[in-house]
Amino acid sequence: MCGPDSGFDVIPEVVTDAEVHSVLTAIAGSERSRAGVRHLMRNEAVARLARNRRLMDLATAALGSPAMPYRATLFDKSPRANWLVVWHQDTALPLRHRREAPGWGPWSTKAGVLYAHAPATALRQVVALRVHLDDSTSRNGPLRVIPGSHERGVLSDAAIQGLVAGQPAHECTVPQGGVLMMRPLLVHASSKSVVPAPRRVLHLEYASTLSFEAELTLHVA
Repeated sequence: MCGPDSGFDVIPEVVTDAEVHSVLTAIAGSERSRAGVRHLMRNEAVARLARNRRLMDLATAALGSPAMPYRATLFDKSPRANWLVVWHQDTALPLRHRREAPGWGPWSTKAGVLYAHAPATALRQVVALRVHLDDSTSRNGPLRVIPGSHERGVLSDAAIQGLVAGQPAHECTVPQGGVLMMRPLLVHASSKSVVPAPRRVLHLEYASTLSFEAELTLHVA
């Protein structure tokens, strides 16, 4: 069930303990929202890890062409900030400028960065590597996914709910230092943690191109 053709894969032992410690130290003072920290590519330690050859090779293999990191987000689930995420797809991309183009939008601004929901043609050129800074277990709100759902394109909320009702989910537990590779169109969710241990994940996104139609260019954030 788990594997690139399913829209996700779990790869253990990618990032060393020293690299995990370095990232956690570097982002300790970052301004946080309830769920974590946005736009961490400006952080030198995070950007260095995103360009690490092991991660770049994984992203390049998934995309089938040279990968470029463009966004980094910390998700920090803990007793102080515990939340659930409903079933959804990741369809919003950070962009440098607003250009009206078919299939793009609605538009929004998050932490000063412009975003637009993107069409499937663009999202198929993107992959995320979720670097686990703690063990992700069945008790601390791991990601749950619907295998193969990334092949269905951009889905409406009703279509997502219908899909979830008719197909079993897969729970993605990942050890510290491991990576969960996932496609943005993969339908996924997570529950609240039921233990006091943190579940911190550095969500790194890569693209095979930084420019799409209508001169829409990814904002590196």
